[in-house]
Amino acid sequence: MSSEETSSGGIAQEVDESGLGPAGLASIGSVALALYYYYVRGDEQRGQFVGLWPATIIGMATYLKLEQVRQHLEETDD
Repeated sequence: MSSEETSSGGIAQEVDESGLGPAGLASIGSVALALYYYYVRGDEQRGQFVGLWPATIIGMATYLKLEQVRQHLEETDD
């Protein structure tokens, strides 16, 4: 494996192994945005609304992962 593949793939592999994929990063970003709206901008209602997004994002990611596992199990049963 070349050094380019190692450096670019290394970060992606670390993120995947830690379980912090795109949904985790989006959830963290959503929390940061909610705190920004709530405390910095003083828009409490918008901050609370954006603060509800992480649970939805993680729930959707969990559903998609379980669907992927279900499909894999169905393929192996055949």
